Amino acid sequence: MTEFLQLDLPPLLAALLAGGVCGLLGSFLVLRREALLGDAITHAVLPGIVLGFAVSGARSGLPVLLGAGLAAMLAAWLIGQLRTRARMEGGAATGIVFTGFFALGLVLLEVTGARSVDLDVDCVLFGQMETLLWPEATGLSSLIDPVALAALPHGLWLLLGVAALAGLTVAALWRPLKLLCFDADYAAALGLPVRRLEAALNLLVAAAAVAAFEAVGSILVVALLVAPAAAMRLLTRRYLRQVLGGAALGSGVAVLGYVLAGPLPMALGGVTVNAAGSIGVLAGLMVAGAALVRRARLSRRCAPAPG
Repeated sequence: MTEFLQLDLPPLLAALLAGGVCGLLGSFLVLRREALLGDAITHAVLPGIVLGFAVSGARSGLPVLLGAGLAAMLAAWLIGQLRTRARMEGGAATGIVFTGFFALGLVLLEVTGARSVDLDVDCVLFGQMETLLWPEATGLSSLIDPVALAALPHGLWLLLGVAALAGLTVAALWRPLKLLCFDADYAAALGLPVRRLEAALNLLVAAAAVAAFEAVGSILVVALLVAPAAAMRLLTRRYLRQVLGGAALGSGVAVLGYVLAGPLPMALGGVTVNAAGSIGVLAGLMVAGAALVRRARLSRRCAPAPG
C-alpha cells in the first residue's frame, strides 16, 4: 500500500483529473464544432507557459497560468481577426495561428534556456506522468495527514483547482452554455453575453491545458479534449449525457491508459510504452468503438420490419 501511494496514486489522480476536466470542456468545443480551436489553444499556450516559467522558475503556478491564459486569448483574438478581416476560412485561420504560436514556444524554450533547466520537448509533447511521486506517504494515514498531503506534487493541486473551477462554472452557466452551443445567434438575441461566454470557455480550456501540461503533455491534452467528447457525440444527442459523459469517459480512458501502461509492454514483448502513449491509443480506440456502435444502431433502425 505504501508503494502504491508513493508511486502510483499521484499519476492516477493526475490522469483522473486531467481526463475529467478535458472531457468536460471538450464537449462544448465539439458541440460548437470548434474542436480544432481546442487544438489551437492547447498549442498556443506554450509561449505563455515558457515565459511564465522564465519568470517564476516553476512549471506550474500563477505566472504560468496567467501567461498561458494571455497567450490563449491572444490566439483566439488573432483567429477572429483572420476570419473577419482577412475573410479566411475558420480552419485555415486556426491552423495558421496554432502552428505559429507553437513554433514560437519551441523557439522560446531555447532562447530562455528553459529546455536546459526544467522544460524540454519531450516534457512539452508527452508530459511527465511517471515522475509524479509522493515519497512522504507512509500508509493510509497519510491520506488524512495535512503535512503529508501538503507534500503532494504541486501539479495535482493545480489540476484539482482548475477541475473544481471548471465544474462550478459549467454548473453556474449550464443553460447559457447550452444556448451558446446550439444557437449562438438566438443566445445573443436573448441578450446573453455571447462574447464573454466564449472568452470564459476559452480561458477554461487554456487553464485545463496548463494544469494538465506537466502530467500528460500538449499532445495528450488535445486527445483528451476531443476524443471523449467526440465519442459521446456519436452515442447521444442529449446535452446532459454529452457533457457529463464526456467528463466520465475522459477520466476513465486516462486512468485505464495509465493502468495498462505497465502490463502492455510485457504483452507486446518488452516494447517501451509510456502512459501518455497508452492513453492516446485508448482514446483513438474509444472513438472508433463509438463509431461502430452508432453504425450498428443506425443499421437496426433502417432494417426492414419482419414479415
